[in-house]
Amino acid sequence: MSELRHLDFRHVYRTELTPVSFLTRSAYVFPAKTAVVHGARRYTYAQLEERVHRLASGLRRAGLEKLDRVAFLCPNIPAMLEAHYGVPAAGGVLVAINIRLNGEEIGYILRHSGAKFLFVDAEFEPIVKPLDLAGLTVVRVDDTGAAGDPYEDFLAAGSPAPVESWLKDEEELLAINYTSGTTGRPKGVMYSHRGAWVNAIGEVLETAMSFDARYLWTLPMFHCNGWCFTWGVTAVGGTHVCLRKVESARIWDMIDTEGITHYNGAPTVHIGVINDPKAHTLARPVTVTVAGAPPSPTLLARLKELGFRPVHVYGLTETYGPHTVCAWHEEWNALPNDEQARLAARQGQGYALFDLVRVVDPGMKDVPKDAQTLGEVVMRGNNAAMGYFEQREATAEAFRGGWFHSGDIAVWHPDGYVELRDRKKDIIISGGENISTIEVEQTVAKHPAVLECAVVAVPDEKWGERPKAFVTLKPGRKATEQEVIEFCRQHIAHFKCPAAVEFCDLPKTSTGKVQKFVLRDKEWKGREKRIN
Repeated sequence: MSELRHLDFRHVYRTELTPVSFLTRSAYVFPAKTAVVHGARRYTYAQLEERVHRLASGLRRAGLEKLDRVAFLCPNIPAMLEAHYGVPAAGGVLVAINIRLNGEEIGYILRHSGAKFLFVDAEFEPIVKPLDLAGLTVVRVDDTGAAGDPYEDFLAAGSPAPVESWLKDEEELLAINYTSGTTGRPKGVMYSHRGAWVNAIGEVLETAMSFDARYLWTLPMFHCNGWCFTWGVTAVGGTHVCLRKVESARIWDMIDTEGITHYNGAPTVHIGVINDPKAHTLARPVTVTVAGAPPSPTLLARLKELGFRPVHVYGLTETYGPHTVCAWHEEWNALPNDEQARLAARQGQGYALFDLVRVVDPGMKDVPKDAQTLGEVVMRGNNAAMGYFEQREATAEAFRGGWFHSGDIAVWHPDGYVELRDRKKDIIISGGENISTIEVEQTVAKHPAVLECAVVAVPDEKWGERPKAFVTLKPGRKATEQEVIEFCRQHIAHFKCPAAVEFCDLPKTSTGKVQKFVLRDKEWKGREKRIN
């Protein structure tokens, strides 16, 4: 065999992994199958592939160079799905932006990422119009699917033939997803072609998707690239059913009329579904993946009562979305319903394609598997991100010691499953969206009557958690709760604004540091977990 070592067979037994290949294969095997549903519009896999080719060639025609960033500010519509294939196929890097952000926040992401292109849905165009968009090629998306829509005209000018791939290494950058951090400014989490490919297949395995999958887009595609389901559904030749706006009644309509088999979302989405007037027992099972915030046992039990098959997963933007799953054990079926729900509410363990997670003490030693000792959840493996874009120090801190440090506090059960108990980071997860307490505090502090403030997460039945601001006013100044909230709404996205404001003296240490744990203890008193 020694003489073979000098011969290069690598191109025979290895191709560089990229999720773009899923569309190539499905369009080849299932050209006439419906790939996308959006209202009255239907695209077959052959049509979806052609639209993607036109987007890719159009980007190159407009001057895109390898690894140029292409931003999309769109809801869950065909254009957003096509971006997940057309941008990487062209050799660009996708920057999918949260549509709930305000203009200042969007402007920061555009500047920090160095975006060269911006595709913006007409609904959100007024938000970006005041921004300095010099140097950006801006394309409006009217979401009509017809000529005269600037996006459709952009596609029409492109070629239906595939562009030559520029991909040389599967670890090249595919996407940058911005997440809130404790600094208040979002960090750009870098995804590779390889990581996206592996994570997409991981989702297929854990949610048992196959060629008959009809996936409803309740989860934002801008969120971790839709947990990579943007690629996973295509990998099995399933059907993407777009949903421009998440409404519980509309979800039930889609389940009943479009034969939905799968959908994903934060607990608040599922809470809306089970409490909607249209809720009814399902004629066939629908797999629903729950993540973004820990679900309550009550929610999981009610989903099962209606005939849903809940799959509880846990992860972060830095792990391409879900990393762990509470894999079901057959013997649990014999247990009382409330005990089943309690077990299912745990975060579980790593996906089959990822490494097992650990719960560690500050010295990186495993904590005992006693369901009591607290430690930090750390992860690594095939779906760990490549770090933060242009933020070397933050990357070194978060990925120190060869593991990604989640900042989430958990216990380790004797059966190896982990269960979250609190958050180390000052991050609030509300309806699946991350909110930095420091960012909210900085905004509240801008109010002319505010001396100082602290923001903590408080439990909320609908959203899981909401921010609450504890405020000390300047001597002789006055402000009402509503005035502070309205002030914040003028400066940051509405979902980040405090749901409540309490005026008080802040508890502090002898050195003057605010004791947030005192505020949290008061708000979470009587609850076993400090996470909702």
